[in-house]
Amino acid sequence: MRSSGFRRTVVTVAACSLALTALTACGADDEDSAGGKTRITVNCMPPKSAKVDRRFFEDDVAAFEKANPDIDVVPHDAFPCQDPKTFDAKLAGGQMEDVFYTYFTDARHVVDIDQAADLTPYIKELKSYETIQRQLRDIYTVDGKIYGVPRTGYSMGLIYNRALFEKAGLDPDRPPTTWDEVRSAADRIADLGDGTVGYADYSAQNQGGWHFTAELYSQGGDVVSEDGTSATVDTPQGRAVLQTLHDMRWTDDSMGSKQLLVINDVQQMMGSGKLGMYLAAPDNIPILVKEKGAAYEDMAIAPMPGGQGTLIGGDGYMVNKKADPEQIRAGLRWLDAMFLTPGDGFLGDYARAKQHDAPVGLPEPRLFTGTADEKDQQVKEANANVPVENYQSFLDGNQRLDMKIEPPNAQQIYSVLDGVVSAVLTKEDADIDSLLKDASGKIDDILARG
Repeated sequence: MRSSGFRRTVVTVAACSLALTALTACGADDEDSAGGKTRITVNCMPPKSAKVDRRFFEDDVAAFEKANPDIDVVPHDAFPCQDPKTFDAKLAGGQMEDVFYTYFTDARHVVDIDQAADLTPYIKELKSYETIQRQLRDIYTVDGKIYGVPRTGYSMGLIYNRALFEKAGLDPDRPPTTWDEVRSAADRIADLGDGTVGYADYSAQNQGGWHFTAELYSQGGDVVSEDGTSATVDTPQGRAVLQTLHDMRWTDDSMGSKQLLVINDVQQMMGSGKLGMYLAAPDNIPILVKEKGAAYEDMAIAPMPGGQGTLIGGDGYMVNKKADPEQIRAGLRWLDAMFLTPGDGFLGDYARAKQHDAPVGLPEPRLFTGTADEKDQQVKEANANVPVENYQSFLDGNQRLDMKIEPPNAQQIYSVLDGVVSAVLTKEDADIDSLLKDASGKIDDILARG
């Protein structure tokens, strides 16, 4: 699953339907050149309804074309940037843009169905490539060949309400680092009464499976075997995840009586000041403030409890297999300028973002390494307009965690695990061993079908 918000502002966009795509030559069938220029189509442009982001995107495209007069960029908007319902159809129908957006979890799939251009011979022309975190680059590397470029990345952590911590007699500068500490803190927060919930979790619409995966990673477990052929949820780590949830829900009564929650429910609870903690990525914080009523000074994030690992996700761009060499080169130049220049571009122009009251200073995305990262962080810190000290423990703790992407066939597996989590949170007598055994068999079947 992707994280919950766009990186600068929360964007709602309108769809570019397949029918419209066909009528307007929305994909790789566009003319390769216009007036002697190399033309590339690109997607994931914010729509007209997202006025600020749309203007930023258009300004950046215009600046790129001015600096590269031999390239004509034709952007298309869409919602979401990658729609699972139409993604494969666009690829198979030859209607995908020349340079197209993908979630990390779909990179391998695009390669497997032979719809991605091999960028390996051209990657040296991408000036920023070696500065990107290797673990993110590796997501788009298959059998030693490079098929895509990361744009953003996120990792899960523990978002918590500093004001409730203080009210419950907890130190907001020392958030929980183990699941036992999460349980203890949740219990004390719930004891505040007046409908206050100590810890909330998702358990519907595949989101429960997503969070089970993150919690399993945090305890050093995994959902599938390293070779991707069998389930690994029926393990001591899997039982520990479910037992902790069961005990907080039924023994401590620190998770509240309302269950089968999804992300919006939990965000509403946190924004209203009635929730102590939940798992999310840092990009939840501006949503909590701008849409749900929270205050930046109250919102903080810590690394995943457990100290073993965290779930990471994100997105990037791949190039259509039908693109010719000049389009590939043009696409890489566009990605460099648009997304991969530290402290500049659509996602990195922090001064511009600050001028438009967008949050600057959140701990992620953290895309670069070395001097590129130093420059990006310097520009971000110089323009920060949120309490960066509230995120320091997250930054420090993440350095010690194993960063793990979502499992293969993630949505199908999450659907299975949803039932496991929802059963534990809605049935006091749920049989954890039986639930995990049954889920393991179903996941094995999913993996066997590919």
